Order: sequence, then structure tokens, then C-alpha cells
Amino acid sequence: MPNIKSAKKRLRQNIATRARNRSARSFVRNRCKNLVKAVKEGNIEKVDELFKLAVKTLDQAGSKKIIHRNAAARKKSRLNALVRALKQQKAE
Repeated sequence: MPNIKSAKKRLRQNIATRARNRSARSFVRNRCKNLVKAVKEGNIEKVDELFKLAVKTLDQAGSKKIIHRNAAARKKSRLNALVRALKQQKAE
């Protein structure tokens, strides 16, 4: 445990920030999981809506440095590939 006053304050700040970041990260993960579930179900209208939400959430998380920007871009790319594969499968 810290003894210095500023270190005590920094510990409190770190705990609050960690809780905020964990919540935001789990929100991003849940949005991505919901999209993957919708793709497996094959509901294209729902997939389009959830894809927009997932991309928006990933962009926000990347810009706020909750996850790395490249990780956000990679996840968006992989989700986009899933959506496009579903649409191509439905078209055939």
C-alpha cells in the first residue's frame, strides 16, 4: 500500500480507470459476440444493424485507447469478412 498522499490518490484513480476500461472492453466484446450469433442464425437485416453498431463501438474503443487501434481494425475486418460471406452465401 502506498504511504505518500499522491500515491494513494493515484491508486484510487487507477482502480476507477481499470473498472471503467473493463466495462467498456466487455461492452465491445458483447457487441461483437452478438454479431457473430446473428451471422450464425443467418438473419441479414439483423446482421446489418449489428455490424454498424459493432464497427461504431470498435472505432470508439480504439480512439479512446481501450483497445489498440490496430486490434480494432483487425476485428472490424474479420467481422466484415463474416458478414460478406453470409451475404454471398444467401445470394447463391
